[in-house]
Amino acid sequence: MRFSFHAGYAASAQAAAPAPAPALRAQRGPRGAARSCGKRARQPQRPGPAQRPQPAQPLQQRSRQRGAAIISALLVVALSAILVSGMLWRQQVQVRRIENQRLLAQAQWVARGALDWTRLILRSEGDTSAGITYLGGVWGVPIAKTRLSDFLGQIGEVRAQQGAATYLSGSIEDAQAKFNLRNLVASPAPGVMQLDAEQIGAYQRLLVSLGVNSQLAKNTAVQVRASLMQSATRFQTVTSTSGTTSTPAIQSGAMGGATGGGFTDKPGIEDSEDSAAHAPLQMTSVDSLLDIPGYTPEMVARLRPFVTVLPTVTAVNMNTASAEVIAAVVPGMSLSSAQAFVARRQTVFFHNVGDVQLALRGAGVQQVSIDPNQFDVNTNYFLIHGRVQHERAEVDRTTLVYRDALTHTTRIVRVQDQL
Repeated sequence: MRFSFHAGYAASAQAAAPAPAPALRAQRGPRGAARSCGKRARQPQRPGPAQRPQPAQPLQQRSRQRGAAIISALLVVALSAILVSGMLWRQQVQVRRIENQRLLAQAQWVARGALDWTRLILRSEGDTSAGITYLGGVWGVPIAKTRLSDFLGQIGEVRAQQGAATYLSGSIEDAQAKFNLRNLVASPAPGVMQLDAEQIGAYQRLLVSLGVNSQLAKNTAVQVRASLMQSATRFQTVTSTSGTTSTPAIQSGAMGGATGGGFTDKPGIEDSEDSAAHAPLQMTSVDSLLDIPGYTPEMVARLRPFVTVLPTVTAVNMNTASAEVIAAVVPGMSLSSAQAFVARRQTVFFHNVGDVQLALRGAGVQQVSIDPNQFDVNTNYFLIHGRVQHERAEVDRTTLVYRDALTHTTRIVRVQDQL
């Protein structure tokens, strides 16, 4: 009984004793050490610097970052919109350019068709009234602004409605009704070019009647001769209605006497007397007078209705010439007498040069001798003025046409577009 008491007391005392400290338990053999290591392994590891939670940023700094992001997004959107709009604009410009080229090409083809139609009128007019050109002919009737569809409908064209947006207008002008500046230089023989004193005097009278300095006449003649020195057609002549070539006779007292250097294997390039490098351009229109010192744009505008430049020497058509030109080319005729002559011509036109001589005598010009190389009643050169409006495109063109009386054909000499 005593033994049982002591054993139970020892067991209860051992259970009531406090647990040993970790350090003391670690010193107790391998079993306690194993238990202590296992407990340490199960403890959480200390986080590294990258895993440590950052401190909260201030509210103002976060607001700035969000504003910068919004601005960057807006800039990207704006730049994208600018690039897309630029591409669309360039594409639209390219499409409009192609449309304008197409419209211009169509307008030019319409102008070409109108020119061919006008040449047909001139050819038929020359066949019906051979040897006579007067203002009462069909060629002298101008065409007002007319819709192309209306014109095509009159001739029975089935596609007339396609020309509803195209308009035509134009007129035919007698080029030989004006004073030809080419007449200032005569070619009495092949290889010879000299100033024509009589024609220079006529041009001086025309300048005086128009209020322009008459001293410019000789300067103009010298310029015309200098420009013809390098021309391959400087000795070209005009075929008359009878089929013969018109060659002006040598004028007495002609000034100059300079020759064109005779014949050459390279016409228009080389010349024996004048240097091609310093030769002026050949005169092809009245605007070429501005190359001569002394002429002003106002003078040229005043001379334009009465002066022209043709490829060959031509005669003045007394059926169509104005009073100023007639008074200039007929020696001893005043402007008032020329106006009376033109007024009498409106009732009846001249059929031949003899009628012209009788009319001049009736106008008060005595002892007048008609030179067929200077006066005529027929015309070979015509100026065709045409305008075509096709939607946005517009073609304003002046064409010089030559009508050959021998072959009954017409050909285009030059074409000039008005800009």
